[in-house]
Amino acid sequence: MTHSFSLIDAPWLSLLPRKGRQAELRSLRHALLDAHLVGDVMVELETQKPALFRQVLLPVVLDALGRPRDEREWLDWFREGKWTHDQRGRLDEYLDAHSALFDLFHPEQPFAQVADLRTAKKETKPVGLIVATVPTGNNVPLFASRTEGDDFSLSPAQAAHWLLHTQCWDTAAIKTGAVGDARAKDGKTTGNPTGPLGQRGVTLPIGTTLFETLMLNLPVGPPPGPTDLPQWRRRGAGRARSVDGAEWQERHPEGLLDLWTWQSRRVRLHPAVTGQGVRVTRVVVAAGDRMQDTRGLDPHTMWRLGPASGQPDEQKEGVEAPPRRPVRLQAGIAPWRGLNVLLAADPPTTRKQTMRFATSKVLDQLARLAPRMDNAYPLRLELCGLVYGNQSAVIEDVVFDVLALPLASLDVDSDVRVAVLEVADQAEQIANAVNHLSADLRRALGAEPIPWDRGFRPGDVLVHDLDPLVRRFLAGMRSVGRREQIEAGQLAWEQMAWHRSWHVADRMLRSMPATAFVGRKMSPGEGKPERTYRTSLAEASFIKRRSEILHREQACRQADVRRARRA
Repeated sequence: MTHSFSLIDAPWLSLLPRKGRQAELRSLRHALLDAHLVGDVMVELETQKPALFRQVLLPVVLDALGRPRDEREWLDWFREGKWTHDQRGRLDEYLDAHSALFDLFHPEQPFAQVADLRTAKKETKPVGLIVATVPTGNNVPLFASRTEGDDFSLSPAQAAHWLLHTQCWDTAAIKTGAVGDARAKDGKTTGNPTGPLGQRGVTLPIGTTLFETLMLNLPVGPPPGPTDLPQWRRRGAGRARSVDGAEWQERHPEGLLDLWTWQSRRVRLHPAVTGQGVRVTRVVVAAGDRMQDTRGLDPHTMWRLGPASGQPDEQKEGVEAPPRRPVRLQAGIAPWRGLNVLLAADPPTTRKQTMRFATSKVLDQLARLAPRMDNAYPLRLELCGLVYGNQSAVIEDVVFDVLALPLASLDVDSDVRVAVLEVADQAEQIANAVNHLSADLRRALGAEPIPWDRGFRPGDVLVHDLDPLVRRFLAGMRSVGRREQIEAGQLAWEQMAWHRSWHVADRMLRSMPATAFVGRKMSPGEGKPERTYRTSLAEASFIKRRSEILHREQACRQADVRRARRA
């Protein structure tokens, strides 16, 4: 029996209306043509969202409309607030012209799949193989509510989401060997990397509407070249870089469209009629194209530009540039603790330092646009990634966070940028001061400090307490304009950080036994002179460090003391 499910006209995207609280399942056509009426795209798992944008939403817009030539044209599009009548018509025509290529169950060209993909024994696997939250083989999520033996199926809408997720985030290692794959041996293909996003992580700017989100993630530049095509236009006999067969390639992406719609796996969904209607119950997942290098194309990746082997990073004639390595999110580390990376637009090229960073292209573009945009614009950043384990063959954790970022902080010349970087640095410094206090108190007891790379240190407790304060400060910086307002916000932050840090420090001091007041003599490290450690000295050192870090609050307290003395 032949089934059909059009991603263009069938409801499969969960869209939250701009003025509403209840998400509705709508079609791709509705999502794009009426993007200004949609507040956000809702997903089951956070990592599905960048997959939807990169595999479908953004490529359709780019292929149908091209992209703004420069920042001035980008601003004209953005300020319009919605697609113009002409742009809307071109999007509609594009969807009509390619409707057959967006059928999830098309018998010859199923969307993002290979129609005749099969194994030599015509075996299939449970569809849970493409669902990151379902146990399959060695990939057993810690808090999964199902077992591998449970019957499991997906609606066509759910299958579309997980299919795109697989192309972006699938685990590495062994994949099923498909008929037609010349490099398959003994029914399997080895050496497969994770999906392209699994190797990098994603920074996705989010606007107040879907239209604005699309624009915020659309880099300016020339139109796509003749060989830069989305995967649905690479199908058919004779097409370059064809993706409708079991054969796969190891190559560079041709451009943004190729990069965004990269087919890292060859997949075939097998639908069946059940008591719930048409459901996807079985699947074949085989090796797909392997990406050699993005050539700096990826607009959602932050990069570490540190010199190789610790060598100076000045670029000399005839010397190869230092390698780019993607910056990935770390589980348990709030993104504001990496603001120096997020805001690293136009990194210096001549300064001597051990490590440099480059922010994502979309944030770099926003940095250039920020002076011409409304500083109060409620920009949000959604950062997500997966943590893999056991040779990247299993998924261990999902890393996701949302950060309210003041648009002015992207402007290299703004006072807001200086303020948010200072606050993030102060939070780290005061946490380190608490850790130093803990180390001194442990030495006063004759114990060794907690190693920096092991255990749970008191500074981590303080960072947890400071997290909502930093986020509140970042959100508050959206609405400030004058230097006095920024200073007032920083003082308010320091006042709260002052009390929170003492709350953590005081608990440690109160827990010290009497022997710690007498103290001990010991060396803080090999080759360092012996010194005395006791509770009073540790407390005094912490108070001094805190006063230096939170200098505005310290100055206010000193002024209060002087006024009290004069009175």
